Amino acid sequence: MDTARKASTLLGLHQDPAILQLANVWDAISAKVISDLPGTKALATASHSIAASYGYDDGEHIPVATMIEAVGRIAAATDLPVTADLERGYGNPAETVRKAIGVGIVGANIEDQMLPLALSVARMKEAASAGAAEGIDFVLNARTDAFLLAGDRDPSELLESAIERGRAYLDVGATCIFVPGKLDEPTVKSLVDGIGRGLLSVINVPGSLTPSKLAELGVARISYGPWIQRVAMTAIADAATQLMHDGVLPAGTRALS
Repeated sequence: MDTARKASTLLGLHQDPAILQLANVWDAISAKVISDLPGTKALATASHSIAASYGYDDGEHIPVATMIEAVGRIAAATDLPVTADLERGYGNPAETVRKAIGVGIVGANIEDQMLPLALSVARMKEAASAGAAEGIDFVLNARTDAFLLAGDRDPSELLESAIERGRAYLDVGATCIFVPGKLDEPTVKSLVDGIGRGLLSVINVPGSLTPSKLAELGVARISYGPWIQRVAMTAIADAATQLMHDGVLPAGTRALS
C-alpha cells in the first residue's frame, strides 16, 4: 500500500463509527509485533518511548533528524498506516510533517503546549496544510495540553479552554482533537458534546475509562502513549529478576522472526 492509500485508510478509520485503538510503538520490532496482532488496523508511535530508546528525555530533546529516521523505520516495518507523535513540531511543524510524510508517515500528533491561542492555531494550520500540500489525506491529531498543564486552574476553565482550542484546530484542518489526561466520564462527555462526536482522541492510562465506555461516549480514538513500552520494560525487569534468582525463561515466550 502506498503512502496516499495508507493516508486514506487512516482517515477512514477515524471517520468510522467504531472507536480506533492504537497501541503505541517505538521501533521496528515493536511495530512488527503489534501490526501482526489480529485486529490491528493502524499504528501510532510514542515520542516519549522513542526518545527513551535513544537515551533522550521526552520533550524534543531527541534531534528531529533522529526522530524522523526512527518513525521512518517504523513505517517501513509494517504495511499498516502509521501516525507519528511529532511533539511540538520541532520548531517548524510544516517542515517536520513534510519530512515525516517523506518517510511514510500518514498522520501526526502536534502539541499546543498551551501557547497563545492564535499562535497555536497558526501552527496547527501549518501542519494540516503541509499534509494537504503533499497530496495525501494527512490525519492531524491536534493535541491540546489544557488538562496536562492545568496548574491550579478551575476544572471548568480547563474544559472551556480545551473545547475552544479543539474547535479552533478543527476549523484549520485538524482531523481530531487529542486531549490527554486521566479524564473521568463527565469530563469526556462534556468534551464530546463541545468538540463533536467522533472527533475526540484520548490517552488511556492506568485507571482510565474502558474502551467500551469511551466508545459509548462518542470518543473517536484511544492511544496509550509510553505505557505499552512501560509494560514491556516491566516484563523485561521481571523476567531478568527471575533468571538471576535461579529462574527459567517464561513459558509462552514469543519467537520473533
